[in-house]
Amino acid sequence: MSYDTVVFDNDGVLVGRTRFDVLREATEETFAKFGVSEPNPDHVEDMTIGATPSGVATVSDVYDFDPEQFWRTRDSTVSEAQQDEARAERKTPYEDIDTLADLDISMGIVSSNQQETVDFLLEHFELAGMFDTAYGREATIESLTLRKPNPHYLNRALADLDAESALYVGDNESDIQAAENAGIDSAFIRRPHRSDWELNTWPTWDIDSLDDLHEICGV
Repeated sequence: MSYDTVVFDNDGVLVGRTRFDVLREATEETFAKFGVSEPNPDHVEDMTIGATPSGVATVSDVYDFDPEQFWRTRDSTVSEAQQDEARAERKTPYEDIDTLADLDISMGIVSSNQQETVDFLLEHFELAGMFDTAYGREATIESLTLRKPNPHYLNRALADLDAESALYVGDNESDIQAAENAGIDSAFIRRPHRSDWELNTWPTWDIDSLDDLHEICGV
């Protein structure tokens, strides 16, 4: 099998993941910006990872926030925290990312992280020239419904790249499901945080390194 296009998840695939405590502290900071110094820990947890529109509505109702304003501020604050991690070299690209330069195919990025974060990381690490398109979430509540496994952003990237035979590389089951929902193949990359991960959904390929793509893509 060979592919003319490869699309990548970003965090945990191309660059290291952000520590959960960093994300949680940024979410707590968001509450503080709205005058809530001691929010319910469960509400902080819900707004840190896996937030849903109904969850945002519930939290906003409890604290009398404007939902859209609260979520825009939360996304901006969490994005800035991740940018700080990159500047401090605690969030960096994986070493094997350099092997992608030898792939003579179209490449893109689709992340459930903020578009602001994706754009910053590409510029900060001087990777933008390697990818032909890159999608993250808009800073809206609606964008939460478009995260993977919804193939919305993946389909947009595939259209940009005029892909005929595409592969999506990720480190989460939602990545595999998004690829399936978009009608393309998937590769699950076993970074250190996924080395022993037991999957409940099956990718087309199970790889250990981005270098494995050379053989998979027929390069």
